[in-house]
Amino acid sequence: MIRFIDEHRDRFGVEAICRTLGATARGFITSRGYRAAKRRPASERALRDELLIEELERIHAENYSVYGVRKMHQAMARAGWQIGRDQTARLMRAAGLQGVRRGRKPITTRPACEPDARPDLVERRFAAERPHQLWVADITHVRILGGFCYVAFITDVFTRRIVGWAVSASLHTQGLPLLALEHALLSTGASRGREGLVHHSDRGAQYVSLAYSDALIAAGVSASVGTVGDSYDNALAETVNGLYKAELIHSKRVWESVEEVELATMGWVHWWNTARLHEALGYCTPAEVEATYTHDQDSAPVAS
Repeated sequence: MIRFIDEHRDRFGVEAICRTLGATARGFITSRGYRAAKRRPASERALRDELLIEELERIHAENYSVYGVRKMHQAMARAGWQIGRDQTARLMRAAGLQGVRRGRKPITTRPACEPDARPDLVERRFAAERPHQLWVADITHVRILGGFCYVAFITDVFTRRIVGWAVSASLHTQGLPLLALEHALLSTGASRGREGLVHHSDRGAQYVSLAYSDALIAAGVSASVGTVGDSYDNALAETVNGLYKAELIHSKRVWESVEEVELATMGWVHWWNTARLHEALGYCTPAEVEATYTHDQDSAPVAS
């Protein structure tokens, strides 16, 4: 009630608002009561809530304004604040903060015209025991002023790190998924831990092309593909695409150019890999999971 009066007093005046509210079933405050309430010093809880709301707003904004209650609760704890989940929910409601929701993902890959005999080595088991054991790849699209551009991601299943990505004005293999693969191979390096790596994708024409297949063979990576038209056979990659659209792309109605999308995607991927909390990783970041694995491997005793 006090907040309502504060928001409208300059337009209608305190006395007029209190008279109007007093004529309703919910009205209970007089102008004298309002002014007495405004003179009372803020309670300890109110002061703490004010401080926590400021911190909630800051952390929410720093994370693309996409975190819901669970991730905000974890993020506040990581920032050193002692705050319960219910309290987080209450203060987020008071501040008008909410998490982003994903929508449906459109179909962007074209089925290959020629038969493909490569096996499905994953069979919907999107799990790995170490980094660079299983990568998943997929393509999505973004509406721009001139039409559409396309974004390809390659994600490591164990760490959830996006190891390779590319943005292009076309779906051509050389200009989109192959660039993402080259980026993935370059960013992870060939010196350690890529033996037995499996690359999983759908059977889109870009991924079953001769150029892409040759690149996988040259890198010593085993190709795996899901069945035609079944999103569950590449569910993790579809999830990454959906989060990318929900957390970044849908924040604007239309993007102006390929270059604008590429620059924004670069920032989002960096945040995803180094700062975003992933529920599937126990609310850790991909960088933390990878660093922990590397530390454990380096400190493990060597068998004699």
